[in-house]
Amino acid sequence: MSLAVANLSYTYGPKRALDDVSFSIAPGRFCALLGPNGAGKSTLFGLLTRLFTTPDGRVEIAGQDLSRHPLQALAALGIVFQQQTLDLDLTVRQNLSYFAALHGLSGKTAATRIDAALDRLRMRERAREKTRTLNGGHRRRTEIARALLHAPKVLLLDEPTVGLDAASRRAITDHVHDLTAEGLTVLWATHLTDEVRPDDHLLILHQGRILRDGPAAEIAQGSDLSDTFLRLTKASA
Repeated sequence: MSLAVANLSYTYGPKRALDDVSFSIAPGRFCALLGPNGAGKSTLFGLLTRLFTTPDGRVEIAGQDLSRHPLQALAALGIVFQQQTLDLDLTVRQNLSYFAALHGLSGKTAATRIDAALDRLRMRERAREKTRTLNGGHRRRTEIARALLHAPKVLLLDEPTVGLDAASRRAITDHVHDLTAEGLTVLWATHLTDEVRPDDHLLILHQGRILRDGPAAEIAQGSDLSDTFLRLTKASA
């Protein structure tokens, strides 16, 4: 499995933010982590990226145990956080060049990786533009391109379409789905059911627990996914 989580729990003081969470994602799959605000999605991402740690549970990324081999495990991750982190005073290419240098990429290797990432997100024609001038959707594409520079096996995106209009949300969702055709594994956190396709792997997270885990179409069982999602989260409230 590209990403495997077993018995992961985390508490903030008396609050149990994650409660015995387990799941796995196969290579080349788009997995939607669907949950309302406060469900524990960002806590899970914090643990997967080692922003904080817990003794309760285990995480494997591309076969590497995150607690035992953190450098190797994290090297296999590409990450797009909910809050944007681009330098607005740099161009698109400069943002990517700086990030490439942090990963030890320079010269022709870096230039080739940057061009390939920009092409994948259809951003090559904007490479010389200041990031400040881009709309929200193109800034997100730039962040995704940046996250792909070091050729990760797993891409994590935490609520990547927050603040975007409907057209930009659809474009970003479509672009990231397309990346899985190249073998990339995606974990996409969202609270919006319209970002989930019927053939996606779906995890429904609520109050720190996984309520459902499987193909989205099977979980919906012929109903509208939004209705199923509301029913499940209300029932466990």
